Order: sequence, then C-alpha cells, then structure tokens
Amino acid sequence: MARPALKRRYKTLRLIMGDQLNAAHSWYKEKDDSILYIVAELKSEASYAPHHAQKIAAFFAAMESFADALGNAGHHVEHFNLDITQKASRPLANFSDLALFLLDRYKISRFEYQQPEEHRLDEMMHGLVDELTSRDVICRCVTTEHFFLEIDELGDYFKTDKNNLLEHFYRKLRKKTRYLMTEEGPEGGDWNYDVKNRNKLKQSDLDDIPAPLSFSNNVEEINQRLERHKIKTIGVSQDSLIHPVNRAQARKLLQYFCKYLLPRFGTFQDSMTAHSAHRWALYHSRISFALNAKIISPKEVIDASIKAYRNSEGSIEISQIEGFVRQILGWREFVRGIYWTFMPRYKTLNALDAKRALPEFYWTADTKMRCVKEAVSQSLDYAYAHHIQRLMITGNFALLAGVHPDEVDSWYLGIYIDAIEWVELPNTRGMSQFADGGIVGSKPYASSGNYINKMSDYCGSCHYKVSKREEENACPFNSLYWHFMNRHRKKLERNPRIGMAYRTFDRMHEETRQAILERGQWCLDHVNEL
Repeated sequence: MARPALKRRYKTLRLIMGDQLNAAHSWYKEKDDSILYIVAELKSEASYAPHHAQKIAAFFAAMESFADALGNAGHHVEHFNLDITQKASRPLANFSDLALFLLDRYKISRFEYQQPEEHRLDEMMHGLVDELTSRDVICRCVTTEHFFLEIDELGDYFKTDKNNLLEHFYRKLRKKTRYLMTEEGPEGGDWNYDVKNRNKLKQSDLDDIPAPLSFSNNVEEINQRLERHKIKTIGVSQDSLIHPVNRAQARKLLQYFCKYLLPRFGTFQDSMTAHSAHRWALYHSRISFALNAKIISPKEVIDASIKAYRNSEGSIEISQIEGFVRQILGWREFVRGIYWTFMPRYKTLNALDAKRALPEFYWTADTKMRCVKEAVSQSLDYAYAHHIQRLMITGNFALLAGVHPDEVDSWYLGIYIDAIEWVELPNTRGMSQFADGGIVGSKPYASSGNYINKMSDYCGSCHYKVSKREEENACPFNSLYWHFMNRHRKKLERNPRIGMAYRTFDRMHEETRQAILERGQWCLDHVNEL
C-alpha cells in the first residue's frame, strides 16, 4: 500500500498522471517530508472515450503499484481510487478539482506537475496554473524526462510549412544518439532494412513462434470499482491481467523479447496469421503500454535490445535490431513531434471528407471477412493488435469505406491498451486515414486484398475470394480499393507514389471498371452485412 500522507503541513503538492509512472524521474532522487505526491483514479480519465476494460484496469493497476513503490521508498503519497474521488466532500471530476482539493486540505503553497502528453490535459493545466497563480500559489511544470527530444526541441525537427519525413527525422536522431552508428555512417551500410522486414509466415514457421510471456495481475477489485461507478467499457474484461503493470514486469518482458523474439522480429514484423495459438503476439515486444505509461524508458528499451544484438555473436542480424530501433527511436518520437507541432488543428483535419459511420463489426467482430474478424476479435480479447493489423486491416477498411476520422480516432483511442492521444492521433488520422492530407504519410495506405494475402494466411480460409473483384463472393477490399481510388482521383492521381494505380485502372475494360465500382458501392451500402 502507498505510504499514507501525514496530518502535517506540506509545502509542495506534486501531481502524477496515469502515464507518468517514471520511477527514474529526478523528483524521486531524494526524500523530502515537505512534499506530497498524489496519484488518483478519475472518472473523467476513465470515460472521456469508450476505453477497453483491460486498458483502464492496466492503468489503474500500474498507478496503484507506482504509488505503493513511492510509499515504500519513503515518499509521502496519497493514492485516491475511484471510491475516494467520487465520494469526496465534492466529487473530484478532473485533475484541476483534485489539485484544488488537496491544496486547500493541506494549505499547500506550491504546486508542481510534469508536462502532460495530451493537448487537452496541457490546456487544463494551463487553466489551473492561472487560477492558482491568482491565489498566490507558486506553480512549476517540469519535463517528464522520458523522450529523446524535449518539447522545446521539436521546432528544430518539425516545420508546419514543410514536409516532415520520417526517414529524415530518423537519420537525425540516429546521428544525435549514435545508435547503430559508426564513424563512417550507419552500421551495416544502410540506414534501414525495411525491404528485409516484409516476410510472410510460412506453414513451417508457425511451430517456431515462441509462447508470449504473460503475467497474472489480479484486477478484480479495479473491475468492481469500474462497475460500481458505472464506467462504460468495451472489450473483454479480465480479472487476471496478462499485461505488465509495474517496472519489474516491464523489464522481464523486455528481457524476454531480447532473448526469444528479437532474433526474428524484423523478419516477421509485418506478418499476420490465423493458424497459431500465439498469433496475437507473434514476435512483437508488447512493451508499448509500459513505454507509454513511462514505466520503462525508450532509452532503456533500445539499450537492452542493442546489447542483446551485440552479444548474440551474429545470431541477431542487423535487419532485426534496426527494424526495432526504427519503431522506438524513429516512429514513436516522430509521431509525438507531429502531434505537438500541429495540435490542436490536427484533430479537426478531414482531407478526404470522410463521413460514414464506423461499421458495427468494429465492436463485435461479427463479419465474414476473415482478416477483419481476426484483427477486431483479437483487439476485443486482448486490447492489443500489432501495427500492421491496425494499419492495413482495420485502418485500411475504415479508409476505403470513408469512415469519419472522428469515429476512427475514438475507436483506436479506446480499444488499445497503449493508446494515448499523442501517439494514437497521428497514427490514426494521419498514417491510417490520410485525413491530414499528407502530413504524416506521403500517400494513403490503401490496399486491396492482395496485400493482405501477401502478408497473411487469412485469405485461404475466408468466406470471400481474394482473387475476385466484382463477383458476389469477391473480397470486399478489392472493389472498395478501386471505389476509393476512383472517388478521390482528383486529389490523388498526381501523387507519384500511387499514380501507377490509376494507369492500371484505366487499362481495364470499361465493363470491368463499372462492375468493380458497382460491387464497391454495394459493399458500402451493405457494409454491416459483409
């Protein structure tokens, strides 16, 4: 249990949000009896989106574990669960209410907080600071000490009036950090080995997939609190949570990845299968929740993985480690930079004027499309899916169907355990839906069933035929792809990365083109029947 706050005069209140569980932060280097830390479960944070039950349970369990660790280390900390925040002298609706309640309760004259990662919380904190300053409370915001780049450094890497390319950004950070670099340049001679990271799992590969490391975190009391306070959730609730919720578990999962999964991570990072008991995890680290909650740092993750690579005596190839480093050092830092550079306008962008509602099967997995059924059911069961399932299955379908980006954002933000707006929004509205018009990606990541068939074994056991386009049993992705390309032709045909697709479409017989478009329209009109 967290060390209870004493009935004493504190000078400083320090607020710890649910994604700020960084035990290595300089705040905690010295014990100070004049400082009170607060960690709290708030109904507003559990309900601002329809969150997965396991996501809320994981954050609440991690927060409680962190508060306990602080207390055991000798710090003064209050951990307020939902029962407390909802039954205080007045319900504590948000972080502002929480801070004001404790500042008044203990007559504290100084308030400190770490830089929030979400724009809405940053705005809330600015409003709170204005109010507290008017009351002569001294306020201070500090960095989270987590990312490779601080907020005030992002202007050196991102511009609102120029294209911001991941590859250029990634190379700059490789040079800055010296990861996988030699005096001559990038280790191995190439900056990335993406061409070697696109292998499909063959039948002979399936038996070699290691069992995922899972944990048994009892969250029964948390689930009871969620029910007691009428927190609406989605997905499958579990009283025993398999995801890491403390530093020891996160480090164990990282070690497991380095030893058993990293040797083949790059090779199969884009692969999908329906024919393995371990298909939901494959060779992925599943460290993203712990990273995004700051239980573990990106530097620690990269250092450990590179150390494993160095000590492997050649059994881990450069393509495996570089693909992983690119995800953490490159993509993760890149989307954060995009988020803070373009918010709050970014959240309103809808470049393709998408308007449709999200299909019902995103909430039920009740669809005859095997790929979508696999990706959605896995997401509902585990609050997790890997990046290709998110981008090229559920994201691709929403893009082709023209679903409004607000609805897509809400689904992704709620259903995945690692989803916090700074990382979700650029991935969804930008990379997945092209709603930002090309700020994140230089082209829409739209594809027909051919890509899914290339990277998975879903199509062989699907109700639909991936080889067909206009027939009644044709894969819906095929006709929807051409319908999407056709209706957005004016915006996209001059894009050099997809111009060839239009030339292919134009070479088809007129009757074939019309039949494909009619099939695509039928799929849109009957989307909940697919």
